[in-house]
This record gives sequence, C-alpha cells and structure tokens, in this order.
Amino acid sequence: MKFALPGSYVSVNTLVPLGINYGMVADNLPTPAQVVSLIQSIHISKARLYDANPLVLSTFRNTDISFVIAIANEDLGSLATSKGSLSWVEDNVLPYYPHTSIIGIVVGNEVFSGTDTIQMSQVLPGMMNIHNVLGTFGLSKKLFVSTAHSYAVLSSSFPPSIGAFDPTIADTYIRPLLQFLAQTGAPFMINAYPFFAYKANPTTISLAYVLFESNPGVLDSNSGLRYYNMFDAQLDSVYYAIAALGYKNLSLLVSETGWPSAGDSDENGASIQNAQIYHKNLFQHLLSNRGTPLRPNKTIDVYLFALFNEDLKPGPTSERHYGLLYPDGTKVYNFSFVVPTTSG
Repeated sequence: MKFALPGSYVSVNTLVPLGINYGMVADNLPTPAQVVSLIQSIHISKARLYDANPLVLSTFRNTDISFVIAIANEDLGSLATSKGSLSWVEDNVLPYYPHTSIIGIVVGNEVFSGTDTIQMSQVLPGMMNIHNVLGTFGLSKKLFVSTAHSYAVLSSSFPPSIGAFDPTIADTYIRPLLQFLAQTGAPFMINAYPFFAYKANPTTISLAYVLFESNPGVLDSNSGLRYYNMFDAQLDSVYYAIAALGYKNLSLLVSETGWPSAGDSDENGASIQNAQIYHKNLFQHLLSNRGTPLRPNKTIDVYLFALFNEDLKPGPTSERHYGLLYPDGTKVYNFSFVVPTTSG
C-alpha cells in the first residue's frame, strides 16, 4: 500500500464518537508516520494507546487525532508517590501536549478482574496522584483520568437490571473509584465484547442479537425494557451496577469492543463475515444516537479493538485477528465509517 504523508488527509469524521485501539503487539506493523494517514483514511479521529509511546505521540503532533494514553499494570507501583506521578507526567504528557492532542490517561487495564490485590490497591491512589499532578499544570480539567475494566468485574449482568459488581471488589475498590470519577467528571471505562458471550453460549444466544441484526428482542421483566442487541444490554448492566453503588450520573466510555475475523474451531462466530456485520451495524447504531434503553439519546464514546491484526498476541487464534487492517495497511474486510451527508 502507498502511504500518504502525515497530515495530508484533512477530512476526518468527528461527528460519531468512534475511536480505535492502536495496539502494537506485533513485529510487522507500519511506522507511526504511516499509521497517521491510515487512521485518517478510515475517518477515525480518536485513538487509544496501551502505553505512552514517545514515537507515536511525537509523530502525531499537529494532527486532528486525539489520544488516550496509558500506564501499564506493572508500572502502577511507581505512582504511589507524588514524585513518581510527577515524573510520569513530565516524561509522558508535558513533552507532547498540547501539540499532540492527549485527552485522557488510563491507569491500569482490567486490573480488577485479575487476582493481584497489590495492583488493585494501587489503581485509585495512582489515579488520584496523576490527577493532582495534572492540576498543578492546569490540566486536570483537560485530561480525564480513569482505568479500564473487563466486563468480568460484574458478578451478574442478565437481565441488565440486576447488574452488579463482584462483591469481593465492590465496596473495597469499585465504590471509592466511582466516587473519584464522580468528583472529577471522568468516565467509567468498560471493555464490552458481545462476541465472548456468543462464543461461550452459541446455542442459547442468538447470533442476530449480538450482531445488531433483526430479532424479536429480549425483555428485562424487572425494568420492562426490551433489548434488541447485546451491546446495549451490556452497557445498561454496567449502568445498573454503578447505580447500585450510589452513582447514577456517571458516563460510560467503551474502551474496547470488536469482533475477530478468524478463530480456532471452538471459537464460535469468529469470521470475516460476522466481523464485518458487527462493525457495520455498531457504526449504524452509534449514528442513530439512540443510546441504550436505560439511557436513551445519551452519546457514548466507543473505541474499536483494534486497528491491526497483531501477530505476537498470545492466546487463541482470535486474539491475533481483531484488526480492521492487515499490517500492510489493507482492509481485512470492507467497512466505512463515513457519516452520510444529507441535502435539503
């Protein structure tokens, strides 16, 4: 593929809250300079990193692409002191901002669905320290600070109205974290994958339901709300879980969602066709601005997983096939994130 020069593409979709996860667990990816034009060419203007890669952040200077950057789980201990947090901000934010548009910092990824209680205890103090350091530079209201959660932090999620956090973490870790998010206005970040639910229960869960296709819907008899896709049901279960801990006005940010284009023989539904349908219909769903049954007309930022197929990712075959693009920059399947224009 012939790559354009950074900044040569101007018309980027900014009307739909759609972003992309720019993962780099691969040995064959294009350079960040090439990735600038690739992201712009698919009409996406938001990206998320799993670190604060200096080459990426410097390369994306003066583009119209915003970034959410991250602090890895293994580095959470370094944020235990104000000095450590100051050092991180000085090294990873100040050299790039505002010429590179950094809009948020993710402190740890899926920590609370793991078993490392030391890391769990480090997340909120790290978030608070990073937020306070940003405040000393006048940036605490310009960059949000949050952490990303696996959907596994919920102990119950169906029907959505009984959504609840795992009781082993709810009061100790999640409730004080929600208080911080409420005080700072930061979103609760959730990784939502209807694919995982279908993969585990293909005989009881409708493929049409997880792919946003036509279906009779699923009624939540407690709330009286009917769900026509699992994506909305997953988000509302998180809203209910958050509300059960006393917070009803927090916003959600979908930090990851996607569908693999290939998988092992036991990974039901993993195919190019289903991946194409999922992304097409998800985009149309976001365009509608309908929100969810519990939060109608509420816009939610959604970050797709992922930009590239990443050949060094461990785990089942699907883990290496979530990309919208092959490493050479060509599309894995046809898709478009262009907002249709209306005349009249």
